[in-house]
Amino acid sequence: MNARFQPDFKTAKRHLPFDCIALVLQGGGALGAYQAGVYEALAEAGIHPNWVAGVSIGAINSAIIAGNEPAQRVEKLRAFWQGITANPLLDSLVAAHSLPPKGDILRTWFNQISASYAMFAGATGFFRRRQLPPWLYPHGAVDATSFYDPSLLKQTLVRLVDFDRINAGVTRFSVGAVNIRTGNFVYFGNQQHKIGPEHVMASGSLPPGFPAVEIEGEFYWDGGLISNTPLQWVVEQGARQDTLAFQVDLWSARGDLPRNFGDVAMRQKEIQYSSRTRANTDQFKQQQRARKALAKLLPKLPPDLLASEETRMLRSLADDHMYSLVHLIYRSKRHEAHSKDYEFSRLSMEEHWRAGYHDAIRTLRHPEALQPPRNQEGVSTFDLAVDGRE
Repeated sequence: MNARFQPDFKTAKRHLPFDCIALVLQGGGALGAYQAGVYEALAEAGIHPNWVAGVSIGAINSAIIAGNEPAQRVEKLRAFWQGITANPLLDSLVAAHSLPPKGDILRTWFNQISASYAMFAGATGFFRRRQLPPWLYPHGAVDATSFYDPSLLKQTLVRLVDFDRINAGVTRFSVGAVNIRTGNFVYFGNQQHKIGPEHVMASGSLPPGFPAVEIEGEFYWDGGLISNTPLQWVVEQGARQDTLAFQVDLWSARGDLPRNFGDVAMRQKEIQYSSRTRANTDQFKQQQRARKALAKLLPKLPPDLLASEETRMLRSLADDHMYSLVHLIYRSKRHEAHSKDYEFSRLSMEEHWRAGYHDAIRTLRHPEALQPPRNQEGVSTFDLAVDGRE
């Protein structure tokens, strides 16, 4: 977050050949600083999304982006991430011992100390541990349903997010949560709801760490329990339009065979929360190929078939629009362990932010990442790790 390479095109708003520029942000706790770094690079490139959708920590980053003027967004993202990683104990340790420590083993120990601190004390401006374990509180009390109190997050959101701006619809905004009573996935969006801090907090209320959030008499948990990536919502909901989606994932679907128990725990999280990114994209490609073929076929039908009820139903499925999906996926460092999503040290946060920034800069060097697809199905994908090796 110091002086960096500045793209030549950073000074003006970028005009791209798409109606919708979407930023899709996955959940992943402390890893979410990677998304902030990606957004900083996009903003410098003059790319300002008109739809921001997120789950869990992605919902918080989405709210900060949609709830501020473009010129203030990076500053507010930085204020959030610097605020929740403020830790006098660790900061003094870093200063006294000239950290970061050299070598993967020492750095792993440092990260484990940081994660243990968050587990037992919480994160500044985000959450704090309850005074007693949940089983010592009366049944029915909110304290009896979670280990942590996230009320600090509400204060932080009120301070950093202009919810009036979100509700004015300047930028389309969507966050995903799970209705506890029905078990159904629900998206709260500023086109259907009046958004407040509670909608963002509901998207990030992962049990048993955090309690359910009540909204209009219903109770909600973290959307990542069902789907950690809101890509499907963006490409399938509302009026179909030519779309460029930047999907920023914090968990990699691909990984190595675990070598120890810690690796097993980390790989389990990666598989669980990656939401089968590539499989979902491949499925969407197949569906879009059929929709595009249907859109080309319908005008060729004779008038009697065009007027039929079956054709009217099929017409609603036809889609001749273009979709370009740009994947940016955080790749874990060797020293990171299964606790990486609740390791809130300033040191790791800055590393995650830089990783997102530089991945986005390298992606934007490839012109094809921002161009409409030219293939038959009208869907293209760009993944820096696969398509953009330098």
